Amino acid sequence: MAKFFGTNGIRGVFPDDLTLEFIHDMTLSIGTFFPRGPVLIGYDGRESSPAICKIVTSALNSIGINCGVSTGVVPTPCLEFAVKTLGYSGGLMITASHNPPQYNGIKPAASDGVEISRQDELVIEDIYLKKKWSKPREPWGTTKTEPRLIPTYLDGVLSHVDTQSIQSKRLCVVLDLGNGAQAAVAPELCKMLNCKTFLINEDVDGKFPGRGSEPTPENLSELSKAVTYHKADLGIAFDGDGDRSIFCDEKGDILTGDKSALLLSGHILQKNPGSLIVTCLNSGSNIEVLADSFHSRVIRTRVGSVEVSREMVLTDALIGFEENGGFMYGRHNQVRDGCMALALMLELLATIATTSTNDATPNKSLSAYNSYAMSRLPPSFTTKTKVACPPDAVSGVITLLQKEHPDSDMSDGIKITVDSKNWVMVRPSGTEPILRIYAESDSQSGLDDLISEYTQKIVCLISR
Repeated sequence: MAKFFGTNGIRGVFPDDLTLEFIHDMTLSIGTFFPRGPVLIGYDGRESSPAICKIVTSALNSIGINCGVSTGVVPTPCLEFAVKTLGYSGGLMITASHNPPQYNGIKPAASDGVEISRQDELVIEDIYLKKKWSKPREPWGTTKTEPRLIPTYLDGVLSHVDTQSIQSKRLCVVLDLGNGAQAAVAPELCKMLNCKTFLINEDVDGKFPGRGSEPTPENLSELSKAVTYHKADLGIAFDGDGDRSIFCDEKGDILTGDKSALLLSGHILQKNPGSLIVTCLNSGSNIEVLADSFHSRVIRTRVGSVEVSREMVLTDALIGFEENGGFMYGRHNQVRDGCMALALMLELLATIATTSTNDATPNKSLSAYNSYAMSRLPPSFTTKTKVACPPDAVSGVITLLQKEHPDSDMSDGIKITVDSKNWVMVRPSGTEPILRIYAESDSQSGLDDLISEYTQKIVCLISR
């Protein structure tokens, strides 16, 4: 059976494989799946997004579904939160997230404001393949703009943090907006929290000329320099559709997604011990150690925000995260949310500015607090890389690795465990023709050796 949904929605190169006809027919399939209207539509800053939005709304209107459309570019988590808060039966976000500029896609959300489940994806794919669409009918659906979308979202984020504490600290923040959708929201959030804010890559541009659509430690040097230059308390970089966030401390050092998730999780668990955390197989092992210290529990899922989000909904988990900077706070919404993560980190900074740790060591900066928090956990070093791989070669590579390591976890690609602190995971990307390689070790030298060994091995296996 053909597979159209990847790790995170439907994506393709527009208008080559993501053709106008495909977008129309897939929208009919999604509209047929949704039990009723209205449906909320939002889009990111890619050049093709407004045109795709017109196709999507027209297709839904043709089968009698009313649409609400954002008045401009919005982040994905903003659209998702508005779906559940404003009473929409579903939502469609037009975005390709962190993919290169030539890509675009469609990410459906259910009425609860969370990405549809893997089972629902299969139902929609079946509707598409069998062309079992709802027939055009009168009265035709209508499309209206939805001006409440961003204000509703900002109110929601602010309701979950101590706004007075943050406002009183007058924190200085550098926002690397990545020419993406958070340009529409994050600066306003910082203004509402009384932060002194400096912006880089602030102009929405679907070609992502600043540093590309995906924030990585390798392309955030401008953020690091801006943070130290402005003597900021914090820096943050968002991806193209604003659901992921990578943080930078006041020294200009970039925090991995795993490390920032540990800091945010610890901050939340101090107030909420005994909570449930959901994360993927490729996240670092220290989250279990942290959870144990707060009498909390961790559930592991396959890689993908859909897997984490839907498990959070099922278990009523408080925290969810991915190693790529996707952080989820269940009390707000069980989805990756860059602005919610920013607000929580600002609350953390406001908290440590007025308190000190139990051993009376003052930790009034993010770097100092990070050092303190990490010193209480076992040494952990994580990294990831990727290797171009034709889709028809993927299964062969995984099979050969399994023959070498028959006891490995095969639930999502292959996870090869050396011991509890040293492992390598290899899995095909759900959005690009590449193999992703993740690794963790208890030393930097061990990590370097591990990732080098398996990257070379996989390149050799692909070339066979």
